[in-house]
Amino acid sequence: MLRVTESDIGALRAVTGGGVVLAYRVAGDPTSPPMVLLHGLGDDGRDWHTVLPALADRYRVYALDLRGHGRSDHPGRYSFELMRDDVIGFLDEVDVERCVVIGHSMGGAVAILLAEAAPHRLTHLIVEDAAAPRPGALERPPLTPPDTPTPFDFAAVNAIRAQLNDPDPAWWDRTNAVDVPTLVIGGGPDSQIPQQLLAEMVDRMPDAALVTIAAGHDVHASRPAEFLAAVDGFLAARAEH
Repeated sequence: MLRVTESDIGALRAVTGGGVVLAYRVAGDPTSPPMVLLHGLGDDGRDWHTVLPALADRYRVYALDLRGHGRSDHPGRYSFELMRDDVIGFLDEVDVERCVVIGHSMGGAVAILLAEAAPHRLTHLIVEDAAAPRPGALERPPLTPPDTPTPFDFAAVNAIRAQLNDPDPAWWDRTNAVDVPTLVIGGGPDSQIPQQLLAEMVDRMPDAALVTIAAGHDVHASRPAEFLAAVDGFLAARAEH
């Protein structure tokens, strides 16, 4: 059982869905529109601390610890599909029918798969420096586990890297059917993610835009004000009526 605590970016809580306990931080007025934040590999919900307070001024923000990360369960089984399904189960558990989803890196790929599988659960999709995994696009050899413990389950690293090396071709193919309003924020030339992949994905999507903020891979952490301006501008322009 996870102990519920308070942090500087909201209450830490947990729900159980599909047998996996997912920890999350929540902030913002319960009557505000919901927003879900999905972190990158090796991080957890605390990674959003630079932008979560500002987002919580206008949204009910849920920052998840994905399986194997933070205070969520470390079940030993990891994949983009399992994480996607965990998020769907989480939305069911907290009674969120539709929401804005923001995903960074690994969390961005999870968010894209969520938009492909359950577009009716998203009002808007925001992807930070990530693209749908595409065959032949990335080469991520397995890493040797470190000698010292990590704050996340290191097994997730090589499981995710293996999927990046040999992804399901349907993940890329289905991007041309993602009709959720989408913003892709690229980190520019200092990012380790090929920026052309982001541009090609945006070109395939029916309703997507690309904004580049030359901050490297961790845009929300390195340039929080510019990240928030891009997010706020997109959401304001694409507000539902």
